[in-house]
Amino acid sequence: MCRQVFWRVMSTINPSICSSNFLRIQSPAKINLHLEVLGLRTDGFHELAMVMQSIDLADTLEITTNKSGQIKLSVDNPELSSGNDNLIVKAARLLRNHVKRKDLGAIIHLRKKIPIGAGLAGGSSNGAATLLGLNSLWDLALTQDQLEHLAAELGSDMPFCLEGGTQLCFGRGEKLEPLNISFTPMALILVKDPSISVSTPWAYGRYKEIYSGNYLEGEFEFERRRQKLRGENWLRVLSAAQPPPLKNDLQQVVAPEISAVQNALKLLSELPGSLGVAMSGSGPSCFALFSSYSKANDALEKSKKKLSSFGLESWCCSFQSHGVIFEL
Repeated sequence: MCRQVFWRVMSTINPSICSSNFLRIQSPAKINLHLEVLGLRTDGFHELAMVMQSIDLADTLEITTNKSGQIKLSVDNPELSSGNDNLIVKAARLLRNHVKRKDLGAIIHLRKKIPIGAGLAGGSSNGAATLLGLNSLWDLALTQDQLEHLAAELGSDMPFCLEGGTQLCFGRGEKLEPLNISFTPMALILVKDPSISVSTPWAYGRYKEIYSGNYLEGEFEFERRRQKLRGENWLRVLSAAQPPPLKNDLQQVVAPEISAVQNALKLLSELPGSLGVAMSGSGPSCFALFSSYSKANDALEKSKKKLSSFGLESWCCSFQSHGVIFEL
């Protein structure tokens, strides 16, 4: 769904939702169909060229607003902080500070389904959902561009999580280019070892140590590489007949050092009907693509015991055409 259509849909929905001080909002995960590290930017961050895809594995935020000025968060997963370091709290405070309304408050409860520290942008999606939900409940009427600007202050993946679908993502990941892409419904099996997490700064630092000699230099070279990605045929049609040639540069440094990632990629590649496997983001989540949900689900049912024997949790998911969205 392109950003104009998505925002038009949200604008149509908002008035009825704003009639009360409570809403639920879905906060979906993402995977990377393509993640390429181009080189270093002048600000010290890595310049990236990515294709991100929303999937239907989602958390749920329940938000109730008040005029007490207090922002409180509760979470149904004890492993996740509900304090000031949580992106939900950061997003709520950033939005309130932006509109200079100290009286605005909210009580937020997070129902967690996306695994933590998995390279699936769960935290960024939660923050994006908070911005969208409170923009409605607090009746702020900020535009999508304004929300995306705020989102980019909090995390590179967060602007994508607001829009979702299938998009090119450049810069640190915050520069979005929606794709006019047609695809037959595709699905995936997603796996993660719950005992393992990967530090994103470590993954990029390790990649720099090993591959910095191959980095492109300067905006001219970056843009030439972006243009090459924009012109790829697989970005016109996604289907089982022409599945995306999955690529993740960070996989090259994470997999050799994290046995759970090695095991996941090997097991997924052996599943019947798998169209390709890759790690998502900085890991350790990995996924295998399938031509349909039924084929993915059949493969998962047959392999769940084996995946579990290697300590891997698993989910069967579908691609979806939107990011965070109100639950009607």
